[in-house]
Amino acid sequence: MDFLLIQALGGLASAASLFLVASGLSIIFGVTRIVNFAHGAFYMLGAYGAVTLTARFSGPLGFWGALLAASLTVAVLGALMEMALLRRIYQAPELFQLLATFGVTLMVEDLVVLVFGPEDLLGPRAPGLAGAVSLLGRLVPAYDILLMVLGPAVLGLLWLLFHRTRWGVLVRAATQDREMVACLGVNQKWLFTSVFALGVFLAALGGALQIPRTTVTHAMDLSIIVEAFVVVVIGGLGSVTGAFLAAVLVSELNAFGILVLPEISMVTAFLAMAAVLVVRPWGLLGRPDAAPRATTGMGVRPWRPLSTGGRAGVGLVVLAAALLPLVAGGYALSVGAEVLIFVLFAASLQFMMSTGGLASFGHAAYFGLGAYGAAFAVTFLGVPMGAALLAGPLLGLAGAALFGWFCVRLSGVYLAMLTLAFAQITWSIAFQWVQVTGGDNGILGIWPSAWASSPQGFYWLTLAIVAAGVGLLRVLVFSPFGFALRAARDSALRAEAIGIDAKRVQWAAFTVAGTFAAVAGALFAFLKGSVFPEVLAIPVSVDGLVMVLLGGIETVSGAVVGAVVYKALAIWLMSQTDLSKLVLGAVIVLLVVAFPKGIVGFLEDLRHRRAPPPAEVAP
Repeated sequence: MDFLLIQALGGLASAASLFLVASGLSIIFGVTRIVNFAHGAFYMLGAYGAVTLTARFSGPLGFWGALLAASLTVAVLGALMEMALLRRIYQAPELFQLLATFGVTLMVEDLVVLVFGPEDLLGPRAPGLAGAVSLLGRLVPAYDILLMVLGPAVLGLLWLLFHRTRWGVLVRAATQDREMVACLGVNQKWLFTSVFALGVFLAALGGALQIPRTTVTHAMDLSIIVEAFVVVVIGGLGSVTGAFLAAVLVSELNAFGILVLPEISMVTAFLAMAAVLVVRPWGLLGRPDAAPRATTGMGVRPWRPLSTGGRAGVGLVVLAAALLPLVAGGYALSVGAEVLIFVLFAASLQFMMSTGGLASFGHAAYFGLGAYGAAFAVTFLGVPMGAALLAGPLLGLAGAALFGWFCVRLSGVYLAMLTLAFAQITWSIAFQWVQVTGGDNGILGIWPSAWASSPQGFYWLTLAIVAAGVGLLRVLVFSPFGFALRAARDSALRAEAIGIDAKRVQWAAFTVAGTFAAVAGALFAFLKGSVFPEVLAIPVSVDGLVMVLLGGIETVSGAVVGAVVYKALAIWLMSQTDLSKLVLGAVIVLLVVAFPKGIVGFLEDLRHRRAPPPAEVAP
């Protein structure tokens, strides 16, 4: 019993830093409606800044002053980022703001390595708290006890700030109705900046407080941002108290999960999030209206079929792609096949997000299921590549049908986070079920059949499947099913009134999108000759989002253009520089600022502006 108590106290200590990060994320989203993917980067900068400053100042005053100074410095950097970048795109769709902060995250990852070096850093012990305190015959680190006290103390200070100051009242009012606050004459720009700075300060402080407990690495941003999103969603978006309760819940699950259920210890928090969202879609202390009003935040322009000239243009592009093997070598064809695979992956996500209005942060689940399905067919059943390319999509279809049944009952960020939870559950199974999936050793030897083993043969096969897949998705857009899906997206009540079962239609669209993503995953397995759990990981899902948003979510061609630009640029940069993330992140940020509707959306607007006005008809 005493051991369980000590384990629980360790969970409470971990909850303090997690609460600081999650509360900052929740505050920022509650007021600005920005899903700040860069929040983990600020957490990491706080830790690196604290390690650097504590090395120069000694003594208790120097240590605690260094932690506070590092957090304040990072808060200033966050405010500058909000003023220089986010202010320019507040009117853009919300997911484009996610894309911009993702670009910042990529830049910070390389900048940290460039400034602080690639090695892990060790921080000093907290002065006066280096020892342990005996509780029930067991030693508990004194620093952990401080953290246990700090979490509730910060919660109390935040409550006083939001309920006993004029600024806090304005922040709570903006959380409820930003437009009304603006009508009352409040300067929204500076309100947003101050809220963003406070949220970043809390994230940086959470990172700074971790330096006596753990090493500081340049990969700590991704791990904390995922946990922070889980906490915010479980607690309820915009609820600081909910974030505190959820941080305690998640930390205790992590502390006891490794003891009670070590086989699923990596996914217990996501199982909890999925359970909470299914039972209470707006979180423990959230409100139904806390989510954005629009499912995707996109003003999708009316769909229209391709004109004769458009069909000819598409035909020329496909013909040019088909002729590539006549002039390109093996490496170029391998890169070309990989780009084509992600074209289909991005097109499937675009169909679900744009036509269906279903934002997804976990689309990699179906890409990975397709890859593993093909690998299982080859490894365990011994079937040839043709049959394996059918088995992979079948597994993806099953996963999408199962997960989609729960996901389509939610909307907005809550739906997106539930897709993330299911994706992480799938990744955990692939990572920890070593007997079947090989764990992090993967499944090897997944090679194409002899007739498609040459670079030219596999490239042509991939081009044929991808072209057919994108074409089928476009046909679905203009089919009766596509019109019913758009009706459900635009107004579920009106759709129900004319006899459309909105949830059933959206579930079907979710399943269709997952199946096409699985086709891409099956091709990817044969391209690489192996499958690893990374195909199910969060970065693959984020890459899909980046491709769709970068190209433009309003047209099918946007996903194609975005995938080609992003994937080709990423592969080329990795071969040219060690700072590929820095350059790629800067390009993403520039494109978001210059083309807030995506590349294709910008070109469409430009074409409309240059088109001559319609001729006036005489009375």
